[in-house]
Amino acid sequence: GVDELACLGDFVGYGASPNECIARLRPRLSAAVAGNHDLAACGRIRLGYFSPAAAEAARWTSAHLTPEHLLYLDELPMTVARHGARLVHASPQDPFAWHYVQSPADALHEMRGCDEAVCFIGHSHDPAVFLIEEGRVRVTREERVTCAPGARALVNLGSVGQPRDGDPRAAWLLFDTAAGVVEHRRVPYDIAAAMQRIRDAGLPEALADRLSRGV
Repeated sequence: GVDELACLGDFVGYGASPNECIARLRPRLSAAVAGNHDLAACGRIRLGYFSPAAAEAARWTSAHLTPEHLLYLDELPMTVARHGARLVHASPQDPFAWHYVQSPADALHEMRGCDEAVCFIGHSHDPAVFLIEEGRVRVTREERVTCAPGARALVNLGSVGQPRDGDPRAAWLLFDTAAGVVEHRRVPYDIAAAMQRIRDAGLPEALADRLSRGV
């Protein structure tokens, strides 16, 4: 029942269904930005800072993506403004730096590079809302958060795949643009099937195992 869908990057990365993910998401999206794993699959990021498992997955993904899907990922913007909010995969201050926003100090610093009152990010796969009022930052993991007039917020959506907050269900976020309300949502999916596809593809076992543990 939502009006628009957006993806904050990493269409691909750790799973064994990269073409299927892009084919399903692409026609439904009103906005999308590039993630580091997307650009790694396109050969635009050196894999030296990736973990060995992530680097292996990036190489496998690059070899298995169709030319059409590789081009789609390669042409994704790094950041997009939508309905008065900023969308970016990692952080608004320098999207190409792939910084993790994990503390109030991180959030305060990053929002200095954002003109919009609300910024949505992913990257760390850890759902949270950093509310900034009068130079102070409050971190909350409440399911429903209202961004009061005059306040600013940096919001981490979590991740549909490989969430890392101990809850293995897929994480996504509902944003009511009129009310300024964000709602963290979780939905179960066939984790066992996703794990089996990773194993069947010959990808590292760790990538399958962590799906069931939400880490």
